[in-house]
Amino acid sequence: MPRARIGLWLSLTLRSTRSLCRAGFMEGQPQGPPNPAGMENGTEPCGEERASEAQETTVTEGAAKIAFPSANEVFYNPVQEFNRDLTCAVITEFARIQLGAKGIQIKVPGEKDVQKVVVDLSEQEEEKAELKKGANLAPGDQPRTAAVGEICEEGLRVLEGLAASGLRSIRFAREVPGLQSVVANDASARAVDLMCRNVQLNAVAHLVHPRQADARMLMYQHQRASERFDVIDLDPYGSPAPFLDAAVQAVSEGGLLCVTCTDMAVLAGNSGETCYSKYGAMALKSRACHEMALRIVLHSLDLRANCYQRFVVPLLSVSADFYVRVFVRVFTGQAKVKASASKQALVFQCVGCGTFHLQRLGKASGASGGRVKFSAACGPPIGPDCEHCGQRHQELPDVPLYYTLDQLSSTIRCSTPSLLQLRSALLHAGFRVSLSHACKNAVKTDAPSSALWDIMRCWEKECPVKRERLSEASPAFRILSVEPRLQANFAVRDDANPSSRQRGLKRFQANPEANWGPRPRARPGGKAAGEAMEERRRLHQNKRKEPAEDPVQRAARLKTFPCKRFKEGTCQRGDQCCYSHSPPAPEDTAAAASPDHPKTSYQNPPGSGVAAGPGVD
Repeated sequence: MPRARIGLWLSLTLRSTRSLCRAGFMEGQPQGPPNPAGMENGTEPCGEERASEAQETTVTEGAAKIAFPSANEVFYNPVQEFNRDLTCAVITEFARIQLGAKGIQIKVPGEKDVQKVVVDLSEQEEEKAELKKGANLAPGDQPRTAAVGEICEEGLRVLEGLAASGLRSIRFAREVPGLQSVVANDASARAVDLMCRNVQLNAVAHLVHPRQADARMLMYQHQRASERFDVIDLDPYGSPAPFLDAAVQAVSEGGLLCVTCTDMAVLAGNSGETCYSKYGAMALKSRACHEMALRIVLHSLDLRANCYQRFVVPLLSVSADFYVRVFVRVFTGQAKVKASASKQALVFQCVGCGTFHLQRLGKASGASGGRVKFSAACGPPIGPDCEHCGQRHQELPDVPLYYTLDQLSSTIRCSTPSLLQLRSALLHAGFRVSLSHACKNAVKTDAPSSALWDIMRCWEKECPVKRERLSEASPAFRILSVEPRLQANFAVRDDANPSSRQRGLKRFQANPEANWGPRPRARPGGKAAGEAMEERRRLHQNKRKEPAEDPVQRAARLKTFPCKRFKEGTCQRGDQCCYSHSPPAPEDTAAAASPDHPKTSYQNPPGSGVAAGPGVD
């Protein structure tokens, strides 16, 4: 089984690389004849009708240029530009691995001008030997090469199941080397017609073959090993759940499956029962909800693949903006499928302090003869109540997550340590710790929860909490009532600050426009529907926020609520009284009634400017 050691070639700004690609391929590209085989499965040849240019918008992204209808009849979302950039980079490196094993080198434009970041994305060991075998050429032999925009007979067969305007498939053809063909499929006849025009516009008809079909039926028709796709890309509107069963069967052995989920509200815990019906897991609201979403999607993919004696190997998983994106390779193997249960777990999470514990579903252990024995895991690992704060647990079918600085500090009601201080304390204690791309103040560590809370107890001793303000039933009181068994050292270590953080690398690109987020679903007569949607969004903007009150109106409103002292004639503010004060203290009342302290008349001259006493709220 191949070992994937991926080198992602990323420029400091993705747009600089795209400008290189655009300069090299937008001009003078030969236009190949359309592929008749690409129009099977009940589709019709692309029509010659053209809408007027006044009704269309030209969009340039990467090395592709597409005509897009101004009305929202075919879905296009500029927010997903980073998604498409990342996908082109991953497929390029996947082509480098797959074709390198066949002795074919890919040529990436501008590769020497960008920064190379090498990331180990697999657990397999055999790929090194295969790459070395392909690299050992006989003296005098010239290595075969595969360039962008050219058909590679031994290259990758790519399927984009829900192509819409065809932008992603066209970018594959113009930016990814080593492709044999790209099938751009969509169920909408309007979308297929638009794809045909954009394919001709970009002169990639020799590589990109538009097709009109139900994506699930198309993938089910390619279950034979000889007809499977090397890469399948699924980026639906909402959940990809209806397409996953067909996808894990239609991808080739060791092939790449790219899946996007934009239903983050479901995956992040807002609707646990809906998440279970789609992905086979109950989502839980927590600070680590974005990583939970990624792991739930991976769990769902592996579960569906196991039905066909297949399993998935995650390569890259990303949570960005309002969606998650996963890249996995799919393999076949009964022994590995048996181990899938030992990779799944329940998560018991305390509703008070947020501490979580794992309960694996399966257990793998050694047996006689070097065999591996699989059995059910023992459990549960905890009791019904949290050992730290006494609150109850909930459970979640998922795997390890992370804590956040504000979560740990707010639980015990103390000030927040810096990220470097907490990371240093964990490193001093002998534990491993890392960041998470899903949350900037996340702390992923192999330290047990008891050690983590001991460190927070030590931090509270340096920044004490007023214990008299804590309820005896609160998580903070119960956690702080235990003396730490570990003495934490918060001296900042050099290795506590990773190199990526020192260099100030950004996790994602900056939002390029206002209202950066999901787009409405494409629908017939799209422009009118889109305008109605925008108007509805504008009306609902900040509907839960009360508008700022005019100071003059506020003073007039408060003037109608004088204090009790004003009614009694004892308020020192006189006619300027416009607030409700606390009732007068007994000694003040007695003093006001004595002969030496006659009552102050409420007819004080306006504007006397006398300051309010301690009774004023």
